[in-house]
Amino acid sequence: MTKLKLKPGIVSGTQLDELFEYCKETQCALPAVNVIGSSSINAAIRSAREANAPIIIQFSNGGSVFNAGKYFDNTDQKTAIAGGIAGAHHVRLIAEAHGVPVVLHTDHCARKLLPWIDGLIEAGQQYYKQNGVPLYSSHMLDLSEETLEDNIAISKRYLERLAKIDMYLEIELGVTGGEEDGVDNTDVDNSKLYTQPDDVLAAYDALSPVGRITVAASFGNTHGVYKPGNVQLRPDILKHSQARIYSERKTPTEKPLSLVFHGGSGSSEKEIQQAVSYGVIKFNIDTDTQWAFTHPIKKYMDENDAYLRSQIGNPEGDDKPNKKYIDPRAWMVLGEKGMIARLKEAFSHLNATDKFDF
Repeated sequence: MTKLKLKPGIVSGTQLDELFEYCKETQCALPAVNVIGSSSINAAIRSAREANAPIIIQFSNGGSVFNAGKYFDNTDQKTAIAGGIAGAHHVRLIAEAHGVPVVLHTDHCARKLLPWIDGLIEAGQQYYKQNGVPLYSSHMLDLSEETLEDNIAISKRYLERLAKIDMYLEIELGVTGGEEDGVDNTDVDNSKLYTQPDDVLAAYDALSPVGRITVAASFGNTHGVYKPGNVQLRPDILKHSQARIYSERKTPTEKPLSLVFHGGSGSSEKEIQQAVSYGVIKFNIDTDTQWAFTHPIKKYMDENDAYLRSQIGNPEGDDKPNKKYIDPRAWMVLGEKGMIARLKEAFSHLNATDKFDF
């Protein structure tokens, strides 16, 4: 099969349609990495360049706040909105500069955080008016705490807005366990961790005529990393959901849904590949990349402890300066390299390495 050719920069609209369909046809998926600022953004883009594949870069609400300055007043989500807009422009410029296609996304917006997405949509509408393309590729609404009816109704209202500016909407059906960005599902009833195909069909019927959607259907996945055996994944739920829509609605393809795997950190390669074979095109990874960024920095701090106790004075002499050791550029780049290595591993597990042309 001919490799899909993509234009560097933010992928959206019909090109994103083609990307997701290509992923399903070739049974590959893209890592979706949460970023919080320029270092993690740059590492994500570099990993995609080295893997020769596009990447999904996403801001959570907390990540958006951190990008703008966690110490600023976030009344009415104004800091989160500013951080999300600033981050989008940074990603766009750096992706184009390094020749990498990026799907730009926001992650986990619960009902209480909707003003954040409202602000980003308003900025996106203005950007679309000026440039003919959206600022972001897609937004996510995580309304899994709501009833199915409210989840679908609210999602429909937002999708109507996003469809006008060529954007996707990611929805969550069922509940992803664990805790992520203020949504705590650590004690949720186990049955809610497994989405029912009937619910997926209901969402498909209500939303697919309105605009483009991706679906995070829960199949036991959990945020964070846990000991083997603590998380019972059932990827077959994804297979049954696809089959239900294909059978009931006579869709042109056997995988009508573009599916999302949340809580991907710590998953086995076998579980990942099985989910991808059922139509997962987006694989969220956060905890693993946080560790990959932090661990080499901790190692650096441990190994150079004697040079990090003061600005002057170390084992080489009381008057020896420590500038080259304490300069954040000396150790932050190590975190970036660790994150790049972990993401390249994810590209490989997702069967996405060197599947594209750009």
